Amino acid sequence: MAESESRVPSRSNRRIVVAIDGPAGSGKSTLASLLARKYGFTNIETGAMYRALALKAIHGKISLDDGDQLSSLARQSRIELLARPQGNRVLLDGEDVTERIRLQDITQGASRVSVHPAVREWMVLRQRELGTNGGVVMEGRDIGTKVFPDAEVKIFLDAAPEVRGSRRFLQQPATSAPPESVLAELRARDERDRSRANSPLVPARDAILIDSSHLTLDQVLQKASEIIESKMAELQNR
Repeated sequence: MAESESRVPSRSNRRIVVAIDGPAGSGKSTLASLLARKYGFTNIETGAMYRALALKAIHGKISLDDGDQLSSLARQSRIELLARPQGNRVLLDGEDVTERIRLQDITQGASRVSVHPAVREWMVLRQRELGTNGGVVMEGRDIGTKVFPDAEVKIFLDAAPEVRGSRRFLQQPATSAPPESVLAELRARDERDRSRANSPLVPARDAILIDSSHLTLDQVLQKASEIIESKMAELQNR
């Protein structure tokens, strides 16, 4: 074997990529954060990247339906995710927008921004850069199908719409929309995510489904941990 070939890392000793996909309100962000902390991985919250771009578009009075302008805006933006125990800090062009992007108007805006193919392509490139060396937990809606189709672990986290709507309502400030409005928006977002032409929300063929409708957070974490550790053991024994 040539010397240069001996330096190429094998899949068995390379840090893995954990891809977590699923609809809004399924608990992807919470699970990804807990798994990253447990295994010492970096948590890459892709939804926060779309939220940050939506915030910038709203501030700049750019239509969320104008894919060309949004794509241009994305290329002029610097979106950073800084890991911390309680969840990522999100910086947009150096400004901390962590709390602002969680509000309902930005949540709705992010869903509209994400349907544009040019925006998604730019985001995919950035996300691949962030996860290129492995050792990451990346969550979103097309991680296992588009961003990292070769991820060692793919989990599709789902729950009944009513359960997800209730969770999303509890996450909102007390002054936000009533539960029925939150559920209606979630159903509309599901439809946009599942029917978009570019990277629709579907489980990867080799993803493992976890339905969290009737599971506690600890139970979901346990199931996901078992999947990851099984894969780690398999790769180690190759």
